[in-house]
Amino acid sequence: MRLLFTLLLLMSHLLATDVNTCQSCHPTIYHEFEQSFHKKSSIKEDKVHKAVWDKHPAKAKGDYNCAKCHTPNNTVHEGMTCVTCHTITDIESHPTANKNIYETKAKTLYSAQKGMEDKKVVYQEKSSWMGLVKETTGSPYHDIDYRNENYYTGKMCMGCHSHKQNAHEFDVCRTEMHGAQSKENNCISCHMPKVQGSATTIRQSKTHAFHGFSGVRNAPEMLADHINIVYKKSTNGFEIIVHNKAPHNLLTHPLRVVQLKTTLKREGKSEILKTETFVKVIGTDNKPSMPWLATQVVKDTMIKGDEKRVVTFDKELQKGDEIETVLGYYIVNPKALEQLGLKDEKELGSFRVLKQRYFKVP
Repeated sequence: MRLLFTLLLLMSHLLATDVNTCQSCHPTIYHEFEQSFHKKSSIKEDKVHKAVWDKHPAKAKGDYNCAKCHTPNNTVHEGMTCVTCHTITDIESHPTANKNIYETKAKTLYSAQKGMEDKKVVYQEKSSWMGLVKETTGSPYHDIDYRNENYYTGKMCMGCHSHKQNAHEFDVCRTEMHGAQSKENNCISCHMPKVQGSATTIRQSKTHAFHGFSGVRNAPEMLADHINIVYKKSTNGFEIIVHNKAPHNLLTHPLRVVQLKTTLKREGKSEILKTETFVKVIGTDNKPSMPWLATQVVKDTMIKGDEKRVVTFDKELQKGDEIETVLGYYIVNPKALEQLGLKDEKELGSFRVLKQRYFKVP
């Protein structure tokens, strides 16, 4: 109990520093983070999470066991903070869900930087010329340790993003761990790509890791780089090939729906061809259900990691035909919107474009 109390006090101290001071030294990163759904992970700001929680039987008992990832700072009103991620030291593997292990030393944060893999930077102030000239290294607010390999492989993300089992020992969602092993291509390199702008005002750099965390809720255009769409003519028509270059399902959340919409343009007229739907539906008794009730996969057409999904069209083409194909998604499956009380939330029920391609028949 004393250890838990000490840890909460430490986190409270760090969080106070985080809210009041992070933006002064990391303004670009801070403003990116403010738009992210790490920052908006609480039931106060995430309407989907709140809608699911409102229907969860654990709510009546006050047992908010989602807190360890959605509101790790011991309050249902605040999502993740800078400190949440930067104090993770390791990940414990468990069948139901993994667990983050946090640093207990005050003012110690972790990060990754190429060329600094064996270094820890502490704040130092040196004087010369009888105190007239002062030089400083590091940050006056925290030490920064670059020696934790988990920040280079993306393993530090897997405390919350690996998997979640319900009470029936059924995987509600799972992201394979092999995507967090390589130092070149992993969770961080895809969802936090390098973008223009200095990481800090203390030491200028040309680029920094994007802290808006690209995903379907924020900056989805960054994910388009990991999807390739190809047109191929066939004997009786043509094929559209979607290559998901990510190591996991194209979308991993059980409420998401992906669709490929294709249109043929010929002599000034447009013909809407079939819409292909990619979805993973979980439920019980062969019917969709809420995640905590699910015991089986009812349907799974979602594009898997590193899969090239071929969609065939029995439509004979002519020279000069133009094919427009749009790959997009719904944040919440339209069939689940009303059940969750979200049917009036246009943002959640609208089709969003992930990648769009045009092809002309030679």
